[in-house]
Amino acid sequence: MQNKKVIISSLIVLILVFLSGAYIFKTNKSEQLASNAKQNSSALVRESSFILGEKNAKVELVEFFDPACETCAQMHPHVKDIMKRNKGNIKLVLRYAPFHKGSVDVVMMLEATKKQGKFLETLELLFATQKFWTVHHEVDLNKTWGILSTSKLLDMTKLAEDMKNPKIIEIVKQDIEDGKVLKANKTPAYYVNGKPLEVFGLQNLIDLINSEL
Repeated sequence: MQNKKVIISSLIVLILVFLSGAYIFKTNKSEQLASNAKQNSSALVRESSFILGEKNAKVELVEFFDPACETCAQMHPHVKDIMKRNKGNIKLVLRYAPFHKGSVDVVMMLEATKKQGKFLETLELLFATQKFWTVHHEVDLNKTWGILSTSKLLDMTKLAEDMKNPKIIEIVKQDIEDGKVLKANKTPAYYVNGKPLEVFGLQNLIDLINSEL
């Protein structure tokens, strides 16, 4: 009986040590992410970044996204709703993080659409039709091009030409590098007034935004 009590006590101690270690690890990781974002604040927004909302809004929400990311597509309308409910108080900064195979070509398309003033419309079309141009999380570029062409949203000849612009390639490269520096290794990755969303989730994002409002 005594041995049984010793075993149980030892197990309890081990569990407490494990939980304590896990908490310390999580806390340290959170602090490291926050510190890294603060030290590399210049990597959050670039002159070329697409910004939606008031320039001097109280909250700056930076999102690193991949157009082929299913969660990015799911979160987009929620982010728009948050902005609508806090009109004038939030500005959204969209940055590229093309992790899926073939996504680099898609973000280059997106960047080129700025030349026609159709960035947001094209992004929302791609999100809405994502299941048709991604197969097992891999981009089918021919289908992507076909969807854009069929939509009549863009001058496709101009789009093809603009995609060859070296400046567009540099912008995409810069976003990718900034994402690495900020350790935005999953999409979507959010930063609210420079603070990283450490635990992903819609309510967590809302809570972080509200804490800044």
